Amino acid sequence: MSTVTHTPGGQAGPGQAPPPGRTPGRRAAVGGRAGAKFFNGFSHLFLAVWAIMVVYPLLWVVMSALKTDAEVIRKPLSLFPERLQWDNFVRAWTEGHIGSFFLNTVLVLTGSVFLTMLLGSMAAYVLARYDFPGNRLIYYMFLSGLTLPIYLAAVPLFKGVYNMGVTLPFLGPNKHLMLILVYVAWSLAFTVFFMHSFFRTLPTAIAEAGMVDGASHSRLFFSVMLPMAKPGLISIGIFNVLGQWNQWYLPTLLMQSVAGEPKNQVISQGLIELSVNQGYQSDWSGLFAGVTMAMLPVLIVYIVFQRQVQSGLTAGVGK
Repeated sequence: MSTVTHTPGGQAGPGQAPPPGRTPGRRAAVGGRAGAKFFNGFSHLFLAVWAIMVVYPLLWVVMSALKTDAEVIRKPLSLFPERLQWDNFVRAWTEGHIGSFFLNTVLVLTGSVFLTMLLGSMAAYVLARYDFPGNRLIYYMFLSGLTLPIYLAAVPLFKGVYNMGVTLPFLGPNKHLMLILVYVAWSLAFTVFFMHSFFRTLPTAIAEAGMVDGASHSRLFFSVMLPMAKPGLISIGIFNVLGQWNQWYLPTLLMQSVAGEPKNQVISQGLIELSVNQGYQSDWSGLFAGVTMAMLPVLIVYIVFQRQVQSGLTAGVGK
């Protein structure tokens, strides 16, 4: 029977077992746990700083909307007004015409998002599930729309809208229907790109079972495949709502103010007009109230549907 001896320094000699509790694997595990704790602490600190950087400006805008003009100028960074001024929202809604801009925006977004989701999902489904000559060419034509800056198309777009308005007055400049169609064309490329990848992840067996049961192609799409793509539809729908709600360049190009006509601008134009008027009226609290009313709807939409957005984004990756 052999015995294990240790050197005076506590280290195992040649051919001898190392002392308990001092194995290299144990030291590596302890070092790994220390590194993991340091990384977790750093990541939590970074996320906390990032949360403050995001939340503080939002709170600052909302609380500034409840201040007086004197407080906004005297204490610009303070979050606590001396007295809540709820009439700022009433003044911005009526005198600042935010109510009119808000309703115009809801009208335009309702039509544009619905058409974008319908046409984009139909095109993406056909391109993803059916093979036919020119399939990839059409798909790459949609993708090319993602590479074209909208500023390069400003002149031909305005000229085309103007010429169309001469022939069809209800589709000319300053018409909500024309802005809806332009929004659809602007958002269709990314919608097709996103939904094309999502439709390719759906199981083929279910589609084949539906065809065996006698479902037509349109019935299969609307009754089977589209409900299965609900997470992707919610995700891309939120992106379209946010992008079109915050769009400023296209409305400014196509919805110019005309003297003698009722205001038909959307919320982004209304905020710009309200900010310009501050040079004459000094109604800073009304401006913050208008910004708050424009910001809260999209913030609420994202908070309500954040789980669906996350599941839609990860579903296409995980499958």
